[in-house]
Amino acid sequence: MTRDLDTAGAPDAEEQPGRRLVVLRHGRTEWNAIGRGQGHANIPLDDLGHAQAAAAAPYLAGLEPVALFTSDLARARETCTYVEKATGLSAVEDPRLREFDIGARQGLTMPEFAEKYPAEHAAWARGDGMTRLPGAEITPEVEERMRPALQDALDAAGPGETVVTVTHGASLKIGVVALLGWPAELATSLQGIDNCAWVTLEELTYGGRLRLTGYNESVTPGHTAPKRLPDEG
Repeated sequence: MTRDLDTAGAPDAEEQPGRRLVVLRHGRTEWNAIGRGQGHANIPLDDLGHAQAAAAAPYLAGLEPVALFTSDLARARETCTYVEKATGLSAVEDPRLREFDIGARQGLTMPEFAEKYPAEHAAWARGDGMTRLPGAEITPEVEERMRPALQDALDAAGPGETVVTVTHGASLKIGVVALLGWPAELATSLQGIDNCAWVTLEELTYGGRLRLTGYNESVTPGHTAPKRLPDEG
């Protein structure tokens, strides 16, 4: 996504600069690579996942975050370790940032899911977040924990400051949509987040309305973060 640098609607000089929240998905796991549902399973990063996290961390450190939050699941925690090392920050673990609990689907590939639970798979495929698998969360339950978790992370930032959170693909989309105040069904119109890619939300002025300023951004080794651009509209 590109930034709007028009002068129309520029903030008054005395207003404080807005905060920035960067929401990072964890690096790849073996289960990601083969399409096996993870949910709350504690699956570690694979070799590519470690390389992705190692590449993303110095870029994110260049954004000069003041606080770092992470899901407590292994794949997010391992990803966050690279960001901790690059920033010198110690992350706060927050179980609210976990992925959907997918219950009986955990450990199944998509064809296995479709075969064992055809009705629930059909509901998932059409974006129905209200059909519950045995032991699984539904979308409103994930929204109920993700939105305040992301809000608490944002509130750790002062005017003009940045905070990074490390979480999971499906819960990330639900949480971001909720924090922006969008209808929950809009989450199904967003592309899924790649492993070790992130979403950026920013306020124009401190305490103002959040805006989506970056989506599914990622880096390859050697990239460095630009300084924050003035955003005037």
